[in-house]
Amino acid sequence: MADEATTAPATGITVQIVTPVGEVYNEPNVELAIVNTQGGQIGIMRQHVPMLAALMIDELVVKKAGQKESLAVNGGIAEFSNDLLTVVADSAETSDNIDLTRAQSAKERAEARIAHAQDDNNDAELKRARVALMRAVNRIHVAALNHGE
Repeated sequence: MADEATTAPATGITVQIVTPVGEVYNEPNVELAIVNTQGGQIGIMRQHVPMLAALMIDELVVKKAGQKESLAVNGGIAEFSNDLLTVVADSAETSDNIDLTRAQSAKERAEARIAHAQDDNNDAELKRARVALMRAVNRIHVAALNHGE
């Protein structure tokens, strides 16, 4: 058995974000993670009660060592247990990995799709276009935070 006196005490939680294309983020010793669930915003710290929640298309905030990092998370689920927050997202990007020009183009395309779907009374396409718009706006918001805008 390991001597408890030599084992470093846990100082926070581990945040892990995975998508269908692989792991996007994995960081130990996080002081606070803020997730936006369908039930509202939740702040998660060490020894938080276990939870499972559906996520909104929104920013996920990680605070560690006095620094704040924002990530664009586009839906999925969050599970917290034993000081490990696992987010399984449809897609996710750290703020410094977001191509702002591409996100702005995606926003413009989604707005055009919304207008076209409204003209055609195509409810299914309208729903898909609105989701695409929310994802693009989320990416733009998170990228702007990284650039101090």
